[in-house]
Amino acid sequence: MTRKAHGRIFGERSQQHVLILASGDKVRHMAIRPWMTIAGVAFVGLFSVGYLAATSYLVLRDDLIGATMARQARIQHDYEDRISALRSQLDRVTSRQLLDQQVVEEKVEKLLEQQMALSLRQGKIGSLLDKADDSGVTTGSVPVPTVKPLALGKQASLAPKADSLKALETLLTGEPKKTHSAPASTPGMLAYAPAQETVSERADRVFSTVTRSLKSIEVEQLAHIQGLAKDASGQADAIARILRGTGVSVPDTQHVASNNTAMGGPFIAPDSPEAFNVSLNELDSALSHLESVRDTARKLPYGNPAPGREITSSFGTRLDAFFNRPALHAGIDFRSDIGAPVRASGAGRVITAGYSGGYGNMVEIDHGQGLTSRYGHLSRISVSEGDTISLGQKIGEAGNTGRSTGPHLHYEVRRDGTALDPMRFVTAGTKLTSYMR
Repeated sequence: MTRKAHGRIFGERSQQHVLILASGDKVRHMAIRPWMTIAGVAFVGLFSVGYLAATSYLVLRDDLIGATMARQARIQHDYEDRISALRSQLDRVTSRQLLDQQVVEEKVEKLLEQQMALSLRQGKIGSLLDKADDSGVTTGSVPVPTVKPLALGKQASLAPKADSLKALETLLTGEPKKTHSAPASTPGMLAYAPAQETVSERADRVFSTVTRSLKSIEVEQLAHIQGLAKDASGQADAIARILRGTGVSVPDTQHVASNNTAMGGPFIAPDSPEAFNVSLNELDSALSHLESVRDTARKLPYGNPAPGREITSSFGTRLDAFFNRPALHAGIDFRSDIGAPVRASGAGRVITAGYSGGYGNMVEIDHGQGLTSRYGHLSRISVSEGDTISLGQKIGEAGNTGRSTGPHLHYEVRRDGTALDPMRFVTAGTKLTSYMR
């Protein structure tokens, strides 16, 4: 390779390199351009790099393959470990769900039993409530329990057991997971349940709330029964006091030993079935006693034989209208027109119905316990001896027969033949009005 010998002038382009090839008589030359030089150098560089890379790969291939296989093995082991952990977690969750389901079913069964017991109690006291209502003893309605008293208002009746279990389990576990739509809000008391609340936590909260509600209903039932018994006993005692005030004997079957301070016996919790039965028996006894003293009051002469009529002469000593000297007036006189109705002051049996000396036309009624009532100076008698008379029944009409100075009703009350002041019984009858039905 030579270079053309030419003088160089400053600023002129340099001459190209020429490659001369000689072979015998043949001479060839070729100009080497700059880009060819650059391309050659680049080719040599790339070739060198490729050669070095190929050589390095051949030398390090086994190590690279081993490292890759080891990495893949580690990844596989990691995935296997994760799968194993997920399976274990799934088994634990499944076991927990089974346990939760068993707990839920047991609690549902317990609630249903408690609800059924309360409903059976309601059935037991139904007849007593009717009896109390007939007796005028009432303090409102007794609460009736439901399967879900705070949350399932319209499903509150005694539903079949399977339906009740399904309803309560749906309440605890939410809507069935057949769709991916947003769960509906839980009605009633679960509307505020936290979103992350577990089934077990929700079960504990729900059953705690429902149990408290059923317990509240049970306490209300017991308190209502005890209130009815107390009211009935109070009315019976009030009637008995009024009757005793007139000298009538009234057996106190409710509180035979009320003033006795001696106490004892086994302890019975106030919310136990025994306590409920005891309270139920007390209510039955109180209502029976109330009706007993009322029947006694109806039979005895506590009514007014001439309602609305003026009393013209009272019981006691007065001047005799015919002899004008002191004499015992054995009864009271009511101003009455001839023909005015005369009514029985109490239930009983007619022992006299006819003319009787100074009484004129008289009716006498036996009320029991030695008490009798007499109705004199009647113009007409409407009953006969032996008739059974009810309180307020018409027995005759007022008149002026017998030893009388004018139309009126002479009314007497006697115990074992001895005259008593009828006003004691009339006044007692006025007090009894508010306690009678």
